[in-house]
Amino acid sequence: MDVSAYKFEKGTVLKDYVTKETDEEAKKKLKKSRKKISELQDTMYAEGKYSVLICLQGMDTAGKDSLIREVFKDVNARGVVVHSFKVPTNLELKHDFLWRHYIALPAKGKIGVFNRTHYENVLVTRVHPEYVFAENIPTVKSSEDLDDAFYHERMEHINQFEKHIAENGTIILKFFLNVSKEEQKNRLLRRLDIQEKNWKFSAGDLEERKLWDNYQECYEDMLQRTSTNYAPWYVIPADDKPTARYIVAKTLEKELEKYNFKEPTLPKKVLDQIDEFKKQLNNE
Repeated sequence: MDVSAYKFEKGTVLKDYVTKETDEEAKKKLKKSRKKISELQDTMYAEGKYSVLICLQGMDTAGKDSLIREVFKDVNARGVVVHSFKVPTNLELKHDFLWRHYIALPAKGKIGVFNRTHYENVLVTRVHPEYVFAENIPTVKSSEDLDDAFYHERMEHINQFEKHIAENGTIILKFFLNVSKEEQKNRLLRRLDIQEKNWKFSAGDLEERKLWDNYQECYEDMLQRTSTNYAPWYVIPADDKPTARYIVAKTLEKELEKYNFKEPTLPKKVLDQIDEFKKQLNNE
């Protein structure tokens, strides 16, 4: 698979990217890929030089939760940490908008998954600018202050944040799960039709759906301004969930392979005594 085909290229538009690809063997291929990811993470943990940050964004029903479950189920529990960012708490609102994301970054050797990310601050808040008022920013006195320049400056702050952590050993991969409006409709109906899925439905989902075009415009601008060499965006066709999961897994696998992680070697003094250590244990 040529995963570079899914990397967002500046100058393209979202309509250039398909929302559906189907690989009949995606589930079988995913099993192999996630086993490899597990092995790579184990070695990365032992080496202790790098961490990985996976950012997942997408419209409601895009399949973020199930993707996390299926892609990372073989990774050692100590090796992957998932953060699902909701409405900011009172404490979080007393800090700048990146603070809660910074303190959730993965430690070296680990994979961190942001299920919804710091990009909510240039997506949801751009569609619903009234949310920004809760941040009590001194320079924001009215809705007129929340213009394109405000959000573009936030995107530049995000670029600087990502550049800083990338330079300090965080491998950043960002995935936009590109689901079609028709498929979202089908998935919302499924939540209503199947009793066991009812709990996933919220009337607010329908209100947000009415703002589909607004969100697509915000995503378009975000992708153009924040896809970088050190933190690229990948646009993943998300209408077929098994295929979407496999594409994300394969992209992660191929990216991690580039780093050629190595387990640390024991000091020569210890290596020279290995036979003695074995003898001591066998003679217990």
